[in-house]
Amino acid sequence: MNRRMSISGLLFLAATLLAAGPGRALAQDQTAPAQPPAPVQTPPAQTPPVQTAPTTPTPAVPGTPAPTTPAAPAAPAAPARTIPAANYVAQGVFNYEQGKYDEAYVAFRAASELDPKNVDALLGLGRSQVKLRLFGPALDTLKKALELDPRSLNGYIYLSQAYVQQYIGSGDPASFVGNLAAALKVLDDAETIAKAQTGKPGEVSLSRIFNDRGYVYKLQGDPGKAIEAFKQANTLNPDNSVLLFNLGDMYYATGDLKAALDYLQQAVIADPRDPYNRAYYAKLLALNGDVGAAKSEAAQAARLAPTNAYAVGQYGVVSYLAGDRATAKSQLTQAVTLDPLRNPEFYYYLGRLSLDVGDLKGARDSLTRAATLGSRTPEYLYYLGLSYERGAGAVAPDRLKARDNYERALQLSPSYKAAQDGLARVR
Repeated sequence: MNRRMSISGLLFLAATLLAAGPGRALAQDQTAPAQPPAPVQTPPAQTPPVQTAPTTPTPAVPGTPAPTTPAAPAAPAAPARTIPAANYVAQGVFNYEQGKYDEAYVAFRAASELDPKNVDALLGLGRSQVKLRLFGPALDTLKKALELDPRSLNGYIYLSQAYVQQYIGSGDPASFVGNLAAALKVLDDAETIAKAQTGKPGEVSLSRIFNDRGYVYKLQGDPGKAIEAFKQANTLNPDNSVLLFNLGDMYYATGDLKAALDYLQQAVIADPRDPYNRAYYAKLLALNGDVGAAKSEAAQAARLAPTNAYAVGQYGVVSYLAGDRATAKSQLTQAVTLDPLRNPEFYYYLGRLSLDVGDLKGARDSLTRAATLGSRTPEYLYYLGLSYERGAGAVAPDRLKARDNYERALQLSPSYKAAQDGLARVR
């Protein structure tokens, strides 16, 4: 669809959760935003010099003072130029869309200082603060925006997402577990507002809310509720590829690879140029044993977005699963260079590559990063334990660290057979 949008609509375009790959935020409009106009700067008016008529000298009369010539009046000073707050908002939107979150933050902050009641400025500032991991200030900013406009649907959705991102990005999710309940409550408030809308706009708004709700349920470890929420979102907005992606991801998380493949294939059909859809579909094809089709899809995703870390990294994952170690190492290394913090899966496969060739130091380095960034994934901890259980050359085994990681993997997944066997070996 190709329609004009308000600043709030533009601000929503970049909605995306910090969590890598799976679990994507639903955009209101898939079209690329027009570049905002540059701030208007009116040149100062040029004041022409005053030209006085020539005077005829008057003969001096004895005893009278000499006549004086009045001084010409000073030219008025040019008025100071003020850039409107709306221009800073537009520049902030543009910077945000380009991924320049620090520059977006500066622009939105300038707009909010010029006009403290500008809700669009506050919404943009809050979302930029989230991207910069300033979670506390972001929550305060978004709450202030909602105080000014209690009917702002975007305000509620962004506030909910800020709670979720603080939970994910804290490094200690247990300390912020209440954020998920807070996020759901805010989404309930958003639903009340969305239900007042009619027709297609109301359906799209509700689909956004159900999509975000599904992601919160996923983080709470309730796959049944997550799938139901994603299905409701998909019913309201059936042709949206992001919703199809999230449904496929959730089915994959529950072990239903067939359903996951079906939804990811629909996502690719709905938006063939989306690199996330195609890259994830490629990985699922590889896991299903169709490595030929998987490599073709993954290579195409990487060509579509050569600087997209997710697309490049999944090409590496698919190459590893297909037995092409050279391509796997090249693509995975490039992916973690493009984005070092968002994709623990790529460090995991780099660690697997190193383990395969006996490079235990490299394996431990990569798997430690994977286990740190993805601390809730038992496979990362298991393979890190395996790297410490082994020894080669100058790298000695460390049974204590191996045992610790096997135990941590079992805390997350008590029935994990490989971790049970590993723990038995090092006790």
